[in-house]
Amino acid sequence: MNNLILNFMVLGILITAGPGVKGQALPKVFSEQQDDLAGLNLKRSAESAAASLPLPSSKSEWEQYKQDLKLKIKQSTGVRVDHQLPLKMQETGQVQMDGFSIKNIFFQTRPHVYATASLYIPKGQGPFPAVVVTHGHWPDARRSELFQSVAQVLASSGYVALVIDAWGTGERCTEDGKQEYHGANLGASLMNVGESLLGMQLTDNIRAVDLLSSLSYVDKNHIGATGASGGGNQTMWLAAIDERIKAAIPVVSVGTFQSYIMNSNCVCELLPQGLTYTEEAAVLGMIAPRPLKIFSAGNDTNKSFFPSEMLKSYTTALPVFEFYKAKDKVAYQIFDTGHGYWPEMRDAMLGWFNLQLKGNGDGTAVKAPEVKVLQAAELATFKDGQRPEEIVTTAEFCREQEINLHQQMMNSNKQDLKAKTEALKSILGMNQRAKIKEVKPFHTERGWQKLVLETTTGHFIPFLFKTPEKGNSYTLLSHSGGKDSIPSADIKYLIERGQGILLVDVWGTGEQRSEMAVKIDGALPPFHTLSRSAQWLGNTVIGNWVSDLQLITMWLKQQDKKSVISLQGYKETGIASLLCTVFNQAKQVTLIDAPYSYRFDERNGIDFYNMAIHIPGILKWGDVSLATALSSASVVFKDARSMSGNLPEAAQKALITAEFEALKKYTQNKKAVKFAASKTY
Repeated sequence: MNNLILNFMVLGILITAGPGVKGQALPKVFSEQQDDLAGLNLKRSAESAAASLPLPSSKSEWEQYKQDLKLKIKQSTGVRVDHQLPLKMQETGQVQMDGFSIKNIFFQTRPHVYATASLYIPKGQGPFPAVVVTHGHWPDARRSELFQSVAQVLASSGYVALVIDAWGTGERCTEDGKQEYHGANLGASLMNVGESLLGMQLTDNIRAVDLLSSLSYVDKNHIGATGASGGGNQTMWLAAIDERIKAAIPVVSVGTFQSYIMNSNCVCELLPQGLTYTEEAAVLGMIAPRPLKIFSAGNDTNKSFFPSEMLKSYTTALPVFEFYKAKDKVAYQIFDTGHGYWPEMRDAMLGWFNLQLKGNGDGTAVKAPEVKVLQAAELATFKDGQRPEEIVTTAEFCREQEINLHQQMMNSNKQDLKAKTEALKSILGMNQRAKIKEVKPFHTERGWQKLVLETTTGHFIPFLFKTPEKGNSYTLLSHSGGKDSIPSADIKYLIERGQGILLVDVWGTGEQRSEMAVKIDGALPPFHTLSRSAQWLGNTVIGNWVSDLQLITMWLKQQDKKSVISLQGYKETGIASLLCTVFNQAKQVTLIDAPYSYRFDERNGIDFYNMAIHIPGILKWGDVSLATALSSASVVFKDARSMSGNLPEAAQKALITAEFEALKKYTQNKKAVKFAASKTY
């Protein structure tokens, strides 16, 4: 009789061997509805992180802090700064307006990567002050009515205005002429190649300043920036990183990074690991002593942009402006409007830019000229179906990057495997590991022992347990939909073979599910909110799952030192199960419907996996094949798929198998790797 059964006998709760009633739902571990443990834990962590990030108290300390912060931001976002890269601007059309003209253009922002844009130019010789206008999540991107209006007001008032399509929007979407949301799984795919949507946008916007600075009719010493919502966020980052921006107006976008946690925000607003080293006040402070005015909407519905959150950051950043005796250079204004860039905001923007970029007036609102909104087609850089290949989409960029990264992985055969394992732990966000505090057993129901593992960090992991009929073989199963999503046929199969079984609700799933996150996600892929929030805090969902699985296997080993453990995961938790075996010993790990590679497949089917799947920098580290080669277990892939959920053709499957075998030789791993159909046992 093994030690685990003995322990339960002492507790007077010996588990029966028979399975539950066929077709009956699995028992619940918790007898009552639990608090939103995942969401509350993230909020508490964010509060603690924000409180631990005070700004320096002197100018000299701030100067060093600012330099260090800029470096960290560049590393986190992957922003690229290359002022020497040729701009290669090309004009494809022009619209004449009353007092100004609009050029439809595209220009190079990264090597062989071009952005589509509209360049608004006042009549006259110049040189004119200029403004980079960054749009948010509105239909038609740079050509939306809202941002046409902002640019027309500026051009009618003697400013050159440059409005570019943000990365993955407008004329830069996957399909020419078809609009799409640039965030969610599409934008998050950039993380897998070590980039970020925020960094891609920031790189583009720095190049927008390069372009304006190159034009003879622009006064390059008087360039400003403004934008609303996600565009206001871009304005803040651009002004913080690029000191050529001499005045900035972020609109309905400034709040606190803490308020981004468990709230509705795009991955384009995600600073990976951000709350481990900064709060938004510090980013605002980076703009000092250059002029900054923040516009907020009193009737905004997004907490991240509430005036109350904005005031926290404004108040904290104010002393930094005082270091430079520039308290008069920073201000805010709260408008009695909802989310947007409303006419009264445009009036206030014009008056303030007139003061800061022209030296005219006192900065108070000026009645803006009337605007004449054009049809989006009139401002198109390319007619439908005529977009050139230089306009690189997210899908194309990811595929190109992955080719190089894959070659590097396959050509690297002299790496320190221990260092590689530690690096994996780092990108998963597992550097601070929780320990077991206690495991609380509850009563048995339909042959399942109900238990909850509590960690030293106050985290609870509910799981169902069934002892083996004989021997010491156990299989630990997990599913991103929770234990109730595990196919009953798979559980029955293990029971019939007398296996010990553990059904675990890993972080944010099943009885750990965050109802808050589900509500916020709405129509977005599941785990959008949890994944984005965790990454702000330097964690990943997959990393949290690996930690949960490690703790459960550790507990099992404590109870039964002779236990032989296998893991089985579905889709996203298949990857977590595999990665767990890189750090912990196991006999076998089975991945069902899991990706065989993190390489981008195709846009169609991009939501086959939920947002938990993404691991920042995983393809710079290696890939699923390298993790398999480092695994302690025999690995079985059942219905292995691409990142878009496609099953490989025979020829492709042969290449995949060859890659896995080549990397196993590199790590000298003699454990078997098998690819099979899901019905094969």
